[in-house]
Amino acid sequence: MGKILCYVYHNMADFEVTLLLHRLRNTGKREIIAISEDLDLKTAQSGLSYQPDKKISDIHDLDDVEALIIPGGPIDNGQNEICPLIRQMDDRKKLIGAICFAPQFLGRAGLLDRYRYTTSCSQEKITTLSCKDPFNRKNEVTDRVVCDRHIITAQGYAFVDFALEVCRYLRIFESDLQEYEQIVRIGEFEYKKIK
Repeated sequence: MGKILCYVYHNMADFEVTLLLHRLRNTGKREIIAISEDLDLKTAQSGLSYQPDKKISDIHDLDDVEALIIPGGPIDNGQNEICPLIRQMDDRKKLIGAICFAPQFLGRAGLLDRYRYTTSCSQEKITTLSCKDPFNRKNEVTDRVVCDRHIITAQGYAFVDFALEVCRYLRIFESDLQEYEQIVRIGEFEYKKIK
């Protein structure tokens, strides 16, 4: 099966992609490769540390890569080394999944000029941070999850929905419909609890 790249960086919201990566690896039998600007340990918002497998600059062959997954994290307009890889993935129509504040990277890569998306980062939040807004707000949608062609984005609280949409796109649950239905029920329960 194909490889899934996951961008790891300091202060990322790792909980937003944990369920997804678990399902991709265990149900989907995909190889998960943690990538970052360097190979130093990255400490997530949970306090857990993550060891990148590869540097972004060492990724040259995307033939066996199915998707790039990006968890949310703080707005950082200087964090752009991932942007050329995002553009390469987009050029090849490979899945890019970004949750919560992570569409910031798609914005700096120029993708949000062409795709509809959602984000947890409001214009008001950008104003309080006193930083450049990386989002093209004219294409923003306030849905929990937005799938526009091969780009999937989600609100941070919709991490179950995000996992399901990515797995649906990659056809992870085709052989195990019962497991899929169980996760959908969990997601519906969580959604009702949030509402």
